[in-house]
Amino acid sequence: MNAPTNTKAELLSKTVEHVDIAAFDARPVIDAMRKMSFSSRDTARAADILNMALEDKACSPWLILAGSTSAGGCMHVYRDMVKCGMIDAVVATGASIVDMDFFEALGFKHYQAAGPVDDNVLRGHYIDRIYDTYIDEEELQNCDHTIYEIAESLEPRGYSSREFIWEMGKWLANGGAKKPGSLIQTAYEEGVPIFCPAFVDSSAGFGLVKHQKERAKAGKPYMMIDAVADFRELTDIKIAAGVTGLFMVGGGVPKNFAQDTVVCAEILGVEAEMHRYAVQITVADVRDGACSSSTLQEAASWGKVQTTYEQMVFAEATTVVPLIVSDAYHRGAWRARDKRRWAQLFAAD
Repeated sequence: MNAPTNTKAELLSKTVEHVDIAAFDARPVIDAMRKMSFSSRDTARAADILNMALEDKACSPWLILAGSTSAGGCMHVYRDMVKCGMIDAVVATGASIVDMDFFEALGFKHYQAAGPVDDNVLRGHYIDRIYDTYIDEEELQNCDHTIYEIAESLEPRGYSSREFIWEMGKWLANGGAKKPGSLIQTAYEEGVPIFCPAFVDSSAGFGLVKHQKERAKAGKPYMMIDAVADFRELTDIKIAAGVTGLFMVGGGVPKNFAQDTVVCAEILGVEAEMHRYAVQITVADVRDGACSSSTLQEAASWGKVQTTYEQMVFAEATTVVPLIVSDAYHRGAWRARDKRRWAQLFAAD
């Protein structure tokens, strides 16, 4: 047998296929897990809490997204949560939204690694690696340039990440999309705002730096991302929503950003209820005291999350998120929900 030559075409030959929550019914699995122990029972309780949030007519559920699960096959899970009205707002890392979702909306793919390959070989082929998933760096640079083009088309002023991502969704909906039904485009069409509090920590950053450098060199004004506006706008949603629930995949900045809206409302003189429902799926260890791995019980001490309906699930997210969300999809509580369309709060901005 000939040894593989590790050509770029061979390395990028098997695409990641995104799981479809409607294609299978996870209710029997979740029902069985409820009678088990360890992470299985935690997963079942997390599914129960998500369903409680969807059944609560007063509740506005938010999706909090960190890590690389979108590249790993969960991209359509999050898209369908928005499309079905399970989610009213999204707080995510820039990588999840730009490098993964927007990247695929441009017609590009993520690829499965066939086996161990020297990362220096990958670098020689301009292939970026996320664990066992590959991205073509040349295609990713196309994504960077598209962000640059969108920035060039906008009025030079400050934009919240929510506002800029809305412009990205508009660009996709107006004919830019090679792949329809991305999370960004679906959120744009459904009036669901997406926030990336560390937006430039992604492919967007490269395109925006290019935009600013060229404009500055030419003595022209440029657009910029206003991180304070992000916090203000999400806090406005929290105040308008009242009762909220958090479905958190990973942790880090998106998790803390969403939780902090309760405290920010209080600073503004508004008594906002702590997030009533909360699920976090993570593999992070809590022993180092890092924000991304702090438990939901710990968040209660900060006045951010109630502990009546909260559940930590210590599991790799691609293994349990499809089960939890498929369970919610097939139980159907989302069908009776009114979509909040929080983007309308900022229609006059």
